[in-house]
Amino acid sequence: MTPSSESMDLRKEAPRKVLDGFGRAVLAASRYAAPESADEMASLVRRARAERMPVTFRGSGRSYGDASLNGAGLVVDGTKLNRMLSWDPVNGVAEVQGGVTIEGLWRRTITDGYWPHVVPGTMFPTMGGCLSMNIHGKNNFKEGPFGEHVVDFDLVTPEGDQLRCSREENADVFHTAIGGLGLLGAITRVRVQLKKVESGLLRVDPCAVSSLREMFEEFEKRLPHSDYLVGWVDCLSEGAELGRGEIHQANYLHADEDPLGEVGFHTERQTLPTRILGFPKDKLWLFMRPFFNNPGVRLINTAKVVSARMNHGKKYLQSHVGFAFLLDYVPNWRLAYGAGGFIQYQVFIPKAEALGAMEDILRMAQEAKLPSYLGVLKRHRPDAFCLSHAVDGYSMAMDYRVTAENRERLWALTRRFTERVLAAGGRFYFAKDAVLDQEQVRRAYGEERLARFKAMKERLDPQHVLVSDLGRRALGLA
Repeated sequence: MTPSSESMDLRKEAPRKVLDGFGRAVLAASRYAAPESADEMASLVRRARAERMPVTFRGSGRSYGDASLNGAGLVVDGTKLNRMLSWDPVNGVAEVQGGVTIEGLWRRTITDGYWPHVVPGTMFPTMGGCLSMNIHGKNNFKEGPFGEHVVDFDLVTPEGDQLRCSREENADVFHTAIGGLGLLGAITRVRVQLKKVESGLLRVDPCAVSSLREMFEEFEKRLPHSDYLVGWVDCLSEGAELGRGEIHQANYLHADEDPLGEVGFHTERQTLPTRILGFPKDKLWLFMRPFFNNPGVRLINTAKVVSARMNHGKKYLQSHVGFAFLLDYVPNWRLAYGAGGFIQYQVFIPKAEALGAMEDILRMAQEAKLPSYLGVLKRHRPDAFCLSHAVDGYSMAMDYRVTAENRERLWALTRRFTERVLAAGGRFYFAKDAVLDQEQVRRAYGEERLARFKAMKERLDPQHVLVSDLGRRALGLA
């Protein structure tokens, strides 16, 4: 940066930039900086502290809401800290800077037969973001969240401390900063354990289901025999077919089952196609946009249901990348929602209450004529992290288109959803959230968890330098 971050008057000289959440429904103008080293990042935070200017860290901007927005201060972009520091192919441990993405990780390790234990639906989040949100994947019921596979990390606090955090060293910081929303310090270095796999392919078993109830039943049957399990939910289907859809179960292959052999580990075998149905995939969102309305999505979903029934039980082989990163098949797919963007509302509900609560949410949305255009079901298990979203139960992620005409009604509808989720003992995922208020968060997470988090923040950031728009809205941080 010019002038140097040590001498810069951030309020006057840092450029102003308008940033959005991944859903594009929320945005903020803020001062912006993109340091090129951990030292420069620490220097920026020191300057901001001296100027009493709030700071928010941002990676690839894949949080759907306002977790990496800061309308009142400075956004520090960590994506230039993107070096692979070391890779141990014998033990499967990678050491990376916080700005390395999931893609940067798997491209370095897959040729040696290693794959991350946990990945989200896109390969573009940074390691700092993965830890800060404690991401989960289609195998949370088996592998837990990303944080369970972190060996250690470095956290640079606004007070100037650099803490090495692991289960043995600064264990309380370890379990609070993972899932800590980037509000405790900058994650500048991470060591993560990867999984040894025998094949570059997975065996995928698709299963059509006629209702959400049947999907739940099928999930429970398949859990003991699955490495990954995910359900697509038709959120516009009604009556006896409420929540119909398709399950995809995936399992690792043994080496002697793989027709490709070692070739399957080559990165070119793991790369997503450049064209879909003959179209350049970077233009496909333009063809999708006319269908992003209630009649259009109903038509698409009906076609998907027909296809699911035709392909029921027809197992096939798919690369790790092809199965994991469905959201990356169509670049800029989020633009298909139009100028108002969309919000994702993801709920985590204990097993005994999940089906009834999720059916109620689908019905409420349909009655309001604001149905979700995408529904994704996953199974989860609890974990030991302070602000964990996971429960012994199910999550459903739902995408809602936002327009100038429906915005107020949609936010009111989510308040009704939230009351139903809280009554069922559920929680939410801050990486997706754009709507919760402080009282709802208190009821979801409980006084004890929030008190632990806020005590750690007072310890590591007593001047509250690190504050995001999410922190203000949902946690009451000033």
